[in-house]
Amino acid sequence: MNISNGIRRITQLFLVLFLAMSVGLVYWQVAVAEQVTSTPRNQRSCMRSNVPVRGRIFDRNGVLLAQSVPDSTACGGYVRHYYEPSLAGLIGYYAGPNFLATGLEETFNDYLSGQVGMTALDNQVNKTLHRAPVGDDIYLTIDVRIQRLVAKHFKEPVPIDNNITFSSDRGSAIVMNPHTGEVLAMYSSPGYDPNKMAETLSHGILKYYNEVFADKEHPLVFRPTQGQYVPGSTYKAMTLMAGIDSGATALQKTYEPKYSMGPVMLGQHLFTPEMSHIQDYTPKNTNVSTNYGFAHSDNVLFAKIGEDIGVDQWLAYNKKFYVGEKIPFEVPVATSRVTKTDGTLDENTLVDNAFGQGVDFVTPLQVALINNIAANDGQLMQPTVLSKITTNEKAIIKTQTAQNLGDQQIKQETARDTRKAMYGVVQCGSGNNSFVPGAMLSTSPWGIAVKTGTAELGGDQAAHGWLITQAPYNYQDPGKMPALTILAMKENGGEGANSVGPMVTAMYNDIFNNKYVKADMPPAPPANYCTSEKLLY
Repeated sequence: MNISNGIRRITQLFLVLFLAMSVGLVYWQVAVAEQVTSTPRNQRSCMRSNVPVRGRIFDRNGVLLAQSVPDSTACGGYVRHYYEPSLAGLIGYYAGPNFLATGLEETFNDYLSGQVGMTALDNQVNKTLHRAPVGDDIYLTIDVRIQRLVAKHFKEPVPIDNNITFSSDRGSAIVMNPHTGEVLAMYSSPGYDPNKMAETLSHGILKYYNEVFADKEHPLVFRPTQGQYVPGSTYKAMTLMAGIDSGATALQKTYEPKYSMGPVMLGQHLFTPEMSHIQDYTPKNTNVSTNYGFAHSDNVLFAKIGEDIGVDQWLAYNKKFYVGEKIPFEVPVATSRVTKTDGTLDENTLVDNAFGQGVDFVTPLQVALINNIAANDGQLMQPTVLSKITTNEKAIIKTQTAQNLGDQQIKQETARDTRKAMYGVVQCGSGNNSFVPGAMLSTSPWGIAVKTGTAELGGDQAAHGWLITQAPYNYQDPGKMPALTILAMKENGGEGANSVGPMVTAMYNDIFNNKYVKADMPPAPPANYCTSEKLLY
């Protein structure tokens, strides 16, 4: 046997084997690496050296909201810990590499797990040196002090009579800076325990998740962005802005009695005095203004205003306000609608839609944004909950800046008229404590402006209670914009002012009195304010 030929063949065999091994390594380590590491059956995904030390989450003032803490028995060697459980629906939860993250944990997963930018390059070095990858930190616009008092006041009891107000622990509250779009607090009730969720799932225990998933009150649904409801009379604010801005009405425009108290046919509906809400305290045969009808939440008058605006123009303003559009936000927002399921709207349905009782079906965030348009002199700002992203060594990667959401939606004068009308609701109308005992709104020294909403659901279901609010309002300087807006609603809570008014009043008082947001206390209105503005007779 030729020794040279034998050596050549052995060499060729080793070359073939080496190439085959190299191809295999490339296939498993590159081509299908992500697929392999992501499968739950792959225990390598739980090796501490393969799981990133997830980035932290802070509030706007640097208060720690979430971090990963060592736990040798958990998948990846860490368990996520959350320091403000009332933010569970917004922040979501992360339970290790074998489960999908939710909420902001999902939205910013690539940053928190260190998979993007320079952090990703640094983590390649970490992996080479068998060190755990490190994620970036994110800072939210949330002020945890405000978040905590919102959660506290939401849970406080209100007088229940099972006629006007009803017991309910379900609903939403949103506190925003309307001039920047920043969310300062966002609360969903009922919620769940994010620590128990992360702890049990990271150890492969599904019992708590299954219990929460099966709960009939749906605590996994983040109501501010995913809940969809009939808005009731809060939607009169939208119709008011569309009516004034288009010239279809004006605050001081007056209407003959049939258009404020009925009976009158609008569309194909007969509106009777019982539907007006004002027949008990408004002199008969009295012409009333748009401002008066808004203060006292007159359904008949707003059906008339909707009819005067017309279907096409009313829908056009809704579109400008992002109703029916995709709202850009860091967590998914369900699309609101004001048309029938086939996408159409006729005049007969419009007259009901105009006061919030037709086919309007909206998210709390959508209603909050409509409120923000009036609070920000007619310009809607893009809502955001992200402040900035940094490395774990505090180097800034990304900073969020305030952005307009579309062109100016309404004229400045329209927004100011709307704020004035909302102030009249508290001082003289459906939000005043003298007319609605227990509402509390008019007792605050901070000049709260509101629109009440009581969304009738039919049958034996209690109405949803709503409030859209702004503060402070200075009646002597109506051009001065409010510092904050608050939306709050309780599912099946009954009358909006009764079921929601006390909590909103307490929220504003605490926020401003503690200087969590700085604002000047406005002057109290004179005793004759309502009569001088012709909001009371």
